[in-house]
This record gives sequence, structure tokens and C-alpha cells, in this order.
Amino acid sequence: MRLEGNQYEIRAEPSHPKPNTQRAFGSLTEDSRVCIRIARSGTGFEWNMLDHIGIAVTNLQLSKRFYSAALAPLGYALILEFSPEQVGGVGVVGFGVPPKPDFWISGGGGNVPCVHVAFSARNHLLVEAFYRAALSAGGRDNGAPGLRPHYHPHYFGAFVIDLDGHNIEAVCHAPY
Repeated sequence: MRLEGNQYEIRAEPSHPKPNTQRAFGSLTEDSRVCIRIARSGTGFEWNMLDHIGIAVTNLQLSKRFYSAALAPLGYALILEFSPEQVGGVGVVGFGVPPKPDFWISGGGGNVPCVHVAFSARNHLLVEAFYRAALSAGGRDNGAPGLRPHYHPHYFGAFVIDLDGHNIEAVCHAPY
């Protein structure tokens, strides 16, 4: 598998003594951030390097409603929820494309500084639907849906500030 843009290849070292059959492919951007995807040679099996991410929010119940609405157009749903008693601290809520949560929010106070999280969208219409749903759920505009050719020619994204000031984005990399 190859990603568009400036290409490079790195080899991932296996955790076992067998010869390495894995390759990591990524795209180096102008600001030197790397997006890496792993593919096992000849198997067709691939996975993203990032398994899940969590952010802290000041009001878990309000944020749960916000993210349930904002992420629904992207196929995300609330999958798991744990009370403070279950996890020994603050409550946590996991969202994702069923059956696996990959985006978690936890109560107890927001992140300082705020974070930027970008969710993949299959097409431009879903980016627009995310934007409308997020604004309807109480988010603030931080960039209407549109092409961002300074990132790359097909970068179509929309940005919303969530209830805690986090910059939440939906992005589609496919040509229109």
C-alpha cells in the first residue's frame, strides 16, 4: 500500500526473532508530522498505528450528548460507558464505529492546553453533515467545510470547537 504525497519507507522491528515481514508506509508533510500505516507484506492485513485516544472534558454528560450528535454522521456511536466507581476515578465514555471504541472522553476537567482531534469521513457530504450536527449540538465554528489545498489538493475538512475548547475536525482525503 502506498499513500499519496512524498513517500518514504521505514521498517518496523518485530518483537520476536523471526525475520521482519512488516513495512510501515507514511507521508511526510511540510511540518514534519508523519502519518504511519502498517501493512504486513503479502497478507493484505493492515492497521493504523493509533488504537485509541482520550480527552478530558469538564462536563461528561454534556460532552457525551455533544459527541453523540456530532460524530453520528461519521458512523460513530457511544459504545461503552464506565462510572467513576467502575474505573476508580472519573467517568469515561467510549465512542467509535461499532464494535470498537477508539475515542474516549473522561470527566473531571478539560485538557490544558486544548487538543485537536481529526476524524476521517468517507466523503465530503459526511464532512458537511458532521459540521452541521456539531454546530447544532453546541459547538462553535472554527472553519466551515471546504477544500484546504495548502494541506494537499484533496484535503476537505471542517473544524468545530467543542464545549471545552477542543478543535474537533472531520476530514476527507478523497477527490470529490
